[in-house]
Amino acid sequence: MSTWTTTWIAVAATALGCYLLKLLGLSIPAHLLERPTVRRYAALIPVALLAALTALQTFGDVGGLTLDARAAGMAAAGLAVWRRAPFLLVVAIAVTVTALTRHLTG
Repeated sequence: MSTWTTTWIAVAATALGCYLLKLLGLSIPAHLLERPTVRRYAALIPVALLAALTALQTFGDVGGLTLDARAAGMAAAGLAVWRRAPFLLVVAIAVTVTALTRHLTG
């Protein structure tokens, strides 16, 4: 089977999976979604997924844990969040610290 065929099979399978997942979400009765526990978890799940993705992209590597310029940027961003800086400033600080660390470590 060619790479082109395999790629389109993967795309079609992913599209079908997304459609079925959306259909499953729409078929859940409304009274189950109105429970306070479900609402609280539904609000927290995207934050947890984004945090996990960020941590994996920052510290994860094929060989294990990696500490490099990205970790310094994350630390600076964490400090800025702790100091209640606006979101765009947090991003700018993280980018600047990461770039400076990469420049200084060559």
